Parts: sequence; structure tokens; C-alpha cells
Amino acid sequence: MTIRNFLPSALIGAVASARSMTPMATIAAARLAGRHTSGELFLLDRPVFKAGALAMGAGELFGDKMKSAPDRTVFLGLLARVMSAGIAGAALAPPGREKAGAAVAVATAVPLAYLTLAGRKQAMARIGQTRSGLIEDALVVAAGAAIVALSTRAGQ
Repeated sequence: MTIRNFLPSALIGAVASARSMTPMATIAAARLAGRHTSGELFLLDRPVFKAGALAMGAGELFGDKMKSAPDRTVFLGLLARVMSAGIAGAALAPPGREKAGAAVAVATAVPLAYLTLAGRKQAMARIGQTRSGLIEDALVVAAGAAIVALSTRAGQ
């Protein structure tokens, strides 16, 4: 087992650093499309949790553009990143290594949240909150979808 086996978990953690709900939403969407993860997934196999993950993912994309949106590094923002990255990181981990995958994702998401926030603030100063948020959304959602698509397999 090498660190390369945990690359999908680390990458989905990077996604969580910028959009806390995108990792769970992309996993939920993949499961709805009949794709399977290498790691065990308990919560997101339940219909109510799949729907909730998708709704929270969409809601976050809209809420982020509001002037009153808090920084991603406030306690609740970091807590959401820890939970979402942990669940998605475990799902994308090698079989039987879900805890390690969750740890890798969380260890990536939390410190990168500060870096992605700094980048977003620079972008906001240049092009405004809405435009910078839409660009960040496009990049992060595309990255999350690509990571999950490349890290899951079609159902048998």
C-alpha cells in the first residue's frame, strides 16, 4: 500500500477545502448514477442522505455568493469540511482502509481551506464576490466530478 493509493482521498480533501459540501454531493451523484466506490459507504447509500447531500451541495453554491456568507475557516465551516472530506475520503480509499482515507482527506482539507480562502479574497478584490465565486464553483465542482468519476467504477 503506497501513498498513491490515497491520492483520490487527498484530492477530494482539496475539493472540500474550497466547497465543503461538494465532496459528499459528488459521491451522492455518482451513487445515483450507479457508480461504486472502493471504500465502504454507509450514510450516502441511504436515499435521504443522498438527497440531503445533493441539496446541501447546491445550497452551498448559492449561499457562497451572499454578502453575509462567513469565511470557510470559521468553526462551523471547518467542521463541515472535516465531515464531508472524511466521508468522501473514506469512500474513495482502498477497501479496508477507509479510516486512513478519511484522515488523509481531512488532513488535506483543513490546511488548504486557509490557502483557498486567501486566494478567494484576492480574487474578490479584483473581480468581486459573485464572479470570483462562480469561477471557483466551476473549478471546484469540475474537479470534484472528475475525481469521483475517475475513482469510481460502474455498477455490475
